[in-house]
Amino acid sequence: MKKKIVVIGGGIGGLSAGIYALKAGYDAVIYEKNPVTGGECMGWNRKGCHIDNCIHWLTGTAADTPLRQLWETLGAIDENTRYAKTDRFYTTRSGGKEATLWKDLDRTEKELLEAAPEDEAEIRKFIQYVRYSEACTVPVDKPMDMMSIGDYIKLGKSMANMPKVMKEYGKIDLRQLAERFRSPLMRKIIANYMPPEYMAYSLLVSYATMTSGNGEIPVGGSLAMTERITARFREMGGELHTSAPVKKIIAENGTAKGIELASGEKITADYVISAVDMSLLYGRFLDRSYTPKDWAAAYDRYKDYPVMSGFQTAFITDDSFSGEGTVFFDCEPIKIGTRSCDMMSVKNYSYEKSFAPEGKTVIQTNIAQYDADFIYWKSLSKEEYKAKKQEYAGEIAKRLIKEFPGLDGKLELLDCWTPLTYERYCGAYHGAYMAFITKPGVKKLSCSGTVRGLKNVYIAGQWIMSPGGLPVAAASGKFAVQRILKKEKRPTDI
Repeated sequence: MKKKIVVIGGGIGGLSAGIYALKAGYDAVIYEKNPVTGGECMGWNRKGCHIDNCIHWLTGTAADTPLRQLWETLGAIDENTRYAKTDRFYTTRSGGKEATLWKDLDRTEKELLEAAPEDEAEIRKFIQYVRYSEACTVPVDKPMDMMSIGDYIKLGKSMANMPKVMKEYGKIDLRQLAERFRSPLMRKIIANYMPPEYMAYSLLVSYATMTSGNGEIPVGGSLAMTERITARFREMGGELHTSAPVKKIIAENGTAKGIELASGEKITADYVISAVDMSLLYGRFLDRSYTPKDWAAAYDRYKDYPVMSGFQTAFITDDSFSGEGTVFFDCEPIKIGTRSCDMMSVKNYSYEKSFAPEGKTVIQTNIAQYDADFIYWKSLSKEEYKAKKQEYAGEIAKRLIKEFPGLDGKLELLDCWTPLTYERYCGAYHGAYMAFITKPGVKKLSCSGTVRGLKNVYIAGQWIMSPGGLPVAAASGKFAVQRILKKEKRPTDI
């Protein structure tokens, strides 16, 4: 008789865990609290348009890479997958100038040198280190703690140039990197795409993912990819229960025996994989006493371990909109939550023709929000919350029209959402859609993938490894199953 693995959460981590559990010969059952799977890898429809919530680029689209093989196993992409025709990372407009980080690094270098000749040395170094960063890969063959010396040597050889990147950019944040440039435009290009608290190498690695051809955007976006993965799980014989929230993990004498649903039904299992936010695992599904000390400290010290979310809006407009891709631009200061900013961004989804009726396009904005902003949104009454969303959306529309006058009279709000949306829908800690921001000088958190003091519970999801996101979530499901196989002294190569 096959052993049974119960997975809590049907996001990318949970679906991955389910698929790899089936691949390893277990029965796999997923319980998801929402009506659909996907977690934060999601999209939804409004007024005949589609709003995409997640994929700005998908790391792991290059052929013959370990992450590509993982995505193919999950059914996310294959040799027939079509990708959006985009040629840029993002554009920054400031002080009457603009420059773009193109997929073509030579084109980027030429454009940046023309825009900021005073920063020639730093620009050339930045470009060179982006090339070095193209060697960066997400380790997905097995968890780091299960690697042999040979595995580490192999990983090191595959990322031969990354030590150079880490030596130059691994101890400073993006704000400090921006200060190396004299041009105000270059400073904004460097410090505005990601939170300035992020380690500087994060920008280089992200950009290198696209320049190397390993970060394309699958046509159809996040929801379509989630549906493909869900279909793969079902085709393999997996059992999926949606609208089935879990109340707790059942534990007896230090061993997990299964789960109890919110309905009161009890489900027995040989193993439980938690693929939800860590703050839900420790405090809702398990007693808080199980929380690792370093994680408990991180929750108490959110200034040292911040998370990022956003206040986001989606509009429909004519497809004559002049902005291409993602554009950052100076704007009149705007305060959203507790944070005031004088630069915002807009992303044009014109490359996704299915997202809007013919002749129209969906554009979206995202104003970064942090822990203090989450607390602000949480303090509002239901009526205040609704009113503030509309007020802020209106202010954002004004700034869009000022920067792009052609939008005047052609902009219609589709939806707006906040950090509380992610908390409500996904149980996300402070509305986060990535893991903790790793800051210089602050101890990096790690997760063993198990629960100390409780047998037969394993952990998946983006929180298991910095910086989080889709690749980490996808790999974590595989890792959880590999840990189970290791416990049973079975081969872990799945």
